[in-house]
Amino acid sequence: MTSSGIRDIPLNTLDGKPTSLSELAAGATLVVNVASKCGLTPQYTALEKLAEDYRGRGLTVVGVPCNQFMGQEPGTADEIAEFCSSTYGVTFPLLEKTDVNGADRHPLFAELTKAPDAAGEAGDVQWNFEKFLVSPDGEVVNRFRPRTEPDAAEVIEAIEAVLPD
Repeated sequence: MTSSGIRDIPLNTLDGKPTSLSELAAGATLVVNVASKCGLTPQYTALEKLAEDYRGRGLTVVGVPCNQFMGQEPGTADEIAEFCSSTYGVTFPLLEKTDVNGADRHPLFAELTKAPDAAGEAGDVQWNFEKFLVSPDGEVVNRFRPRTEPDAAEVIEAIEAVLPD
């Protein structure tokens, strides 16, 4: 797949409307598989702050609900939207609930999971809140494992490196 091709993979918003990363984000994108009932769910706070702080510079955070890890995202689209909005004030786009691993892995995650993390490991998403940084030209430039906080220095440095000055 061409590097810009990842930005054109068909997706659906949480409310079922067709979209793509190209439509959601003109610049860099931080794609995160999310869940409402996970020990890492408080990362929504830092993700929302990143979205707010860097929106004006061309970063879009995109949350992708996933129920593959111990059933930690059991809700309907409406329940997920309500939880994210009322509990964490999420304003960034959320996609429909998606499989990130296995036979039904979404094509977006088939591409994202080819990217290695800092230790050089590619492959399956380990858990909720794995983060993939996609540059404006569609290259997956960084992968951060679930326990890496969204506001960790290495995440901020990676974001800064792909945004215009």
